[in-house]
Amino acid sequence: MPDTPVVHRPRAVVIGASAAGLFAAAVLTEFAEVTVVERDALPEGPDPRRGVPQARHAHLVWSGGVRALRDLLPGLVEDVVCRGGRLVHIMGDMVSRAPNEVWFRRFLSTGHHNLVCSRDLLDSVVRDHVVKDARITLLQESSALALEGTAGRVTGVLVRTGGEERVLGADLVVDASGRGSRAPRWLTDLGLPLVTEREVDAGLTYATRLYRSPADGDFPLINVQANPAKAPGQGGVILPVEGNRWVVTLGGTRGGEPTGDPAAFVPFALGLSDPLIGELLRHAEPLGDVAVTRSTANRRRYYEKLKRWPDGFTVVGDAVAGYNPVYGHGLTVAAQGALALRGVLRRRGITAPGTARALQRATARPVSGAWGLAVGQDAFYPGAAETPPTAAERFLARYVDRAVSTGARSPRAMGALLDVMSMERPPTRLFSADMLVPMLFGPKRPPLDGPPITEEERRAALR
Repeated sequence: MPDTPVVHRPRAVVIGASAAGLFAAAVLTEFAEVTVVERDALPEGPDPRRGVPQARHAHLVWSGGVRALRDLLPGLVEDVVCRGGRLVHIMGDMVSRAPNEVWFRRFLSTGHHNLVCSRDLLDSVVRDHVVKDARITLLQESSALALEGTAGRVTGVLVRTGGEERVLGADLVVDASGRGSRAPRWLTDLGLPLVTEREVDAGLTYATRLYRSPADGDFPLINVQANPAKAPGQGGVILPVEGNRWVVTLGGTRGGEPTGDPAAFVPFALGLSDPLIGELLRHAEPLGDVAVTRSTANRRRYYEKLKRWPDGFTVVGDAVAGYNPVYGHGLTVAAQGALALRGVLRRRGITAPGTARALQRATARPVSGAWGLAVGQDAFYPGAAETPPTAAERFLARYVDRAVSTGARSPRAMGALLDVMSMERPPTRLFSADMLVPMLFGPKRPPLDGPPITEEERRAALR
């Protein structure tokens, strides 16, 4: 009998074991042999990782991201919950004030949930589901130095491990190396034009401290959002996570930033336009010092708009766009971007001409949604951008404020608002009948005159 021909699968290299990189690697195993190149040594369990300095701050996954995670990695969400994470009902399990200082009613029928846990736990569960896949080769403590190939096609990546350099050949290279991505330089080195970038920086500084929760059971998420109309904008969040702990993150823009001084943490929270967070912290036991982060700008690279794009290369995650963390959309965008990759690759071959450009354009769609939500607020802080908001942006901001006020009092409008905020529906959903009818005609409940925290919840936290 003649020998059976050996069929060689395509090869893919993912730069970075970030959340976006691991989601992409999980998708690519369906189409190629996958190697993940990671600069750090990854922890074995839910421990801090050097390459994710923002991990100590509050993180969550919106319901659009929860749906994407369940599609990408079946069982992952349930594993997070089994290890102490929570699916928090929006708005029923939350006490939340909008940027326009309207308190949301705790409607129970919105149909939306946030996945809430520490970032270390989430990253650990993702690694358990992805890195241990036998179809993935992980190169730890290895750095990607440059792309190999031409302006027409990328053929691999130059990698250094220890003192040794070598070229990993690949049919597709995916850059998921985060905000510090060197892709713009790599592309110009191949002879391609410089990518257009935009930055909108509200000047936000984050300060986070862990506390032992004084309340037993499922305490609500507490969120006091900053108001762009009142600079400096200041806000905070109490995120109950596994281990009976609270992740407490406070934020302030230019002129009103929190510091790393532990003695100033609770006074800062008490000085917010509503003192609820500070009041709840008075009797909570701090666990460790205060972590401060100042790199919170919205920064986007418009790779999808380049007139020329090489086959065999695509950029995903924070390497394309990073957002002000206060909006919590980074993980959701990463998961939805991986689904977009899979959708393209199921329609066309990984090595086919034009596939990489199609991948770049497909992953730009969830990026655009999150970018609009973040910049639509942050552009109004003084000094956030080189040019002031346009008349159209000001109109949209006023409309969104009205939509938020309507959603705070109408469950029908709240559903439409959360469809957009959760990244399940496009922003045009805000102009649907579900929003316009309550906005124009009601009936709407009167606005709340204070935070909708129950006396039982308050007593549990203050005992």
